[in-house]
Amino acid sequence: MRYDYERVWKGDLMRRVLITGGSRGIGKAIADKFAANGYQVTAPNRVELNLEDSASIKEFINNYKDVYFDVIINNAGCNDINMIDEIKDDEIDRMMTVNLITPIKLIRGFVGKMKENKYGRIVNIGSIWAVVSKEGRTIYSATKNGIHGVTNTLSVELAVYNILVNTVCPGFTLTEMTKKNNSPDAIIEIVKNIPIGRMAEPKEIAEAVFFLGHETNTYITGQKLVVDGGFAEK
Repeated sequence: MRYDYERVWKGDLMRRVLITGGSRGIGKAIADKFAANGYQVTAPNRVELNLEDSASIKEFINNYKDVYFDVIINNAGCNDINMIDEIKDDEIDRMMTVNLITPIKLIRGFVGKMKENKYGRIVNIGSIWAVVSKEGRTIYSATKNGIHGVTNTLSVELAVYNILVNTVCPGFTLTEMTKKNNSPDAIIEIVKNIPIGRMAEPKEIAEAVFFLGHETNTYITGQKLVVDGGFAEK
């Protein structure tokens, strides 16, 4: 079976998107954007899919093994900030698992249906810290650079199946994680270094993700799209 573009555009087929971390922040904005445009959104909570637990990941994939996801968005992530000599083993394990290993497992688990249907869009959420550097982000930056490495390889490996794979790297965005990792005064100082003069709203990141995940994207693959208001250019 090949993907029926005409029937999708006419609304005759229900498109499906899998998104991790879809309950808040950027993930919720992405989920809302796809839902508003007619997609059936699967955004598992921690009970349905524990991203840190291999057994839970395996069970989730098995439960959805017959489902064809048109789009997979690996959005969930964690970010513990510590200098290199203060990083704990459990922080390394958690960030590597959630930010890099689990996305690979989810893609591996569901890409078969995409290949079978000769259509798929995969968007991995990276970070500005995969573009520029800041102290305390050793492991986080490693995972986000790693996820773009996944994007690079799969964009080549899966192109023949009409599966496009890209990374979106958000800059500073007004989310719970940003507020957790930065004091109000720190946020004011950060904004001074963003040429556009403010942090992004989650919905602005969602717009970029939606474009790359939508069928109107027919040729962009293997790219790292930075959405940061010009921060990385300073």
